[in-house]
Amino acid sequence: MFVFWRRPMLAAVLTVFAQVALAQSYPASAELLLGKDYRGPKVATPRDAQGKPLLTGYWKLLHEPGKPDGNLGKDLPKFKLPYSAQGQQVLHDNLTKTVDPEARCIITGIPRLLTSVLPFEILHTPKRLGTFHALSWHRWVWLDGRKQEEDPDPEYLGNAIGAWDGDTLVIDSVGFRDSADGRIWLDDNGNPQSVQAHVVERWSRPDFHHLNLTLTYTDPLYYTKPVTYKRSWVLGGPGESLKEFSCEWNTPWIVNHLEPGPGVIGANGNRGYGPNNQLLPDLPFGSVDSSRGTAYWLFRPNKPKPSDVPPPPATAAKR
Repeated sequence: MFVFWRRPMLAAVLTVFAQVALAQSYPASAELLLGKDYRGPKVATPRDAQGKPLLTGYWKLLHEPGKPDGNLGKDLPKFKLPYSAQGQQVLHDNLTKTVDPEARCIITGIPRLLTSVLPFEILHTPKRLGTFHALSWHRWVWLDGRKQEEDPDPEYLGNAIGAWDGDTLVIDSVGFRDSADGRIWLDDNGNPQSVQAHVVERWSRPDFHHLNLTLTYTDPLYYTKPVTYKRSWVLGGPGESLKEFSCEWNTPWIVNHLEPGPGVIGANGNRGYGPNNQLLPDLPFGSVDSSRGTAYWLFRPNKPKPSDVPPPPATAAKR
């Protein structure tokens, strides 16, 4: 039996097949991106020639149920940061006037990268430590004993130096850019960050499989008191690593079409990914060659975008 397809019907079927194939090619994002706590035998912390812990690895977040990711205030009452009057004004501007800098492929800064739900990598050498993040951002931390410059140039990721406090690596960062220029957010929720920000990270690796962070954020311009932020990761499996990623997201189109602000922040303190406030973005979320992302999580519902699968023709072509 032969079946003859009209062009609109064929286009629709091909679109469905493409979407099904895509879903089959990429497992649920939580299976690949989130960590599962290690329950096997304890393995000792790897150490360097000086006996200090080595932090090198591909690290996957141990998500805390009931706590929002991408929100520096996740441990505060009602997830609310202690804004100053000036901080409240810049927050208002971020929510109502600024298109998310990350959506525009501007460098994502610190501490925002460290609040992400996505995995990241560390490369730890005797003189420098590098942290490498999804969306292709990275930073270097000097470990050679140098001191902070008195007046460092402002950077998206700050100017970072590290020193050991026993088995804890302490990373001190100053010299950040300011949200007032519309090019950096403190976290996914659009909270503001000022040029006076001071970030202190305390990293520990209690065993081979776990990594812990206690971060203190101090910003006397936009906040009335320091904020403490904690989270933990588990080591990824053999062969897991960050994938290639090209941050383009059709940027000119985004600037002209994407609404300002982070979108709706739920009562759970989470902006989430997409209109349904989901915990993780759908896969693939890259845009390199054939793995172009099918949906960027910042887009609102019913907002078509250039990376969408084209719909079938509206009318049948006459034969």
